[in-house]
Amino acid sequence: MGAGRQAPLRLESISPAPGAADVNGAQPITVTYNQPLPANVPFPSISPSVPGSWHRQGQTAIFTPGTGFSQDTRVSLSVPLDPTTTSGTPNSAKAGTATGTVASATTPTAAFTTGSYSVLRLQEVLTQLGYLPFTWTQGPTTQAFSSRGSAAPSPQGQTRLTSSVHQQVLEAYDAPGGAFGWPAGYPAQLQAAFTPGSANVMTRGALMGFEADHNLGLTDKPTPAIWAALMRAAAGNQVNRHGYSYALVSESEPETLTIYRNGKPAFHSLANTGGAGTPTPIGTFPIYEKFAFQIMSGTNPGGSHYSDPVQWVNYFSGGAAIHAFPRGGYGYPQSLGCVELPYDSAKQAFPLLPYGTLVTVLPG
Repeated sequence: MGAGRQAPLRLESISPAPGAADVNGAQPITVTYNQPLPANVPFPSISPSVPGSWHRQGQTAIFTPGTGFSQDTRVSLSVPLDPTTTSGTPNSAKAGTATGTVASATTPTAAFTTGSYSVLRLQEVLTQLGYLPFTWTQGPTTQAFSSRGSAAPSPQGQTRLTSSVHQQVLEAYDAPGGAFGWPAGYPAQLQAAFTPGSANVMTRGALMGFEADHNLGLTDKPTPAIWAALMRAAAGNQVNRHGYSYALVSESEPETLTIYRNGKPAFHSLANTGGAGTPTPIGTFPIYEKFAFQIMSGTNPGGSHYSDPVQWVNYFSGGAAIHAFPRGGYGYPQSLGCVELPYDSAKQAFPLLPYGTLVTVLPG
């Protein structure tokens, strides 16, 4: 008997499935046919284009991303089934993006949507890079602190940073298990500002510190460009070299400012906070702007205008800043909402308060 004619090439399935949401954008894409993909039929095309490679394995064609698709991205596939159907260069953009529909009998199309990156993974990476004061050790569980340590954390002493950007993208979607370790030496107010897996002011401050060190615009939430920079830094072991700072302002008289550096008190001074009608904001805030010198202007409670030269300025909430200001005395409320220090103290404090440093103001 003569050999029968080969059955037409058909598409059996696509993984991730057409219409899927919250997909890990670093995972492979698998296209399954009713037979091995003939050499004269092109691989599927993908939009948007990302680095990666296709290979054949039995009746499947598998695309392995070099890095991965960004979060919240709609990914479209066009799957040629006829050798006369052209799809351009593999992985190039292709028309026909309707989810789960067929553009023609020879070129089915499908689409899925990637998920959002994990807040928990953002915290893990910032910890590994030294922008949060914890240790983090990879393990089977997470979401909780381990027992307190006896010293400030060292990024070099933690779980080794991942060397592959592709692995970083995988873990950005699906944070690996692990445990945060809280070091001794910091006040309880700082620990209260952090919850693993939840967005909070401590994570925001750490992100701002990273952004400032890498000459990126300061943001409350990481943009795709910031995430890409975080992943490059983690893959390249670009850890924080200036340590972790935390500032605590007490309005109990005599009022004071204390700065903790790597788990130890590094600075202490009498300070002035807001007087009657011009209170200093109560709470915890990250330092978002710094000036060695500035003309600070505004309106006094009585309605008159002021325009004062000030030095060693660290803004942490709106117009409230830690800065030098000459007074006859310090330790009690008399400012217009800022935290005032003697000149020499402010000069000493300035380099201990990098961008993103948390400032907690406690009521008297």
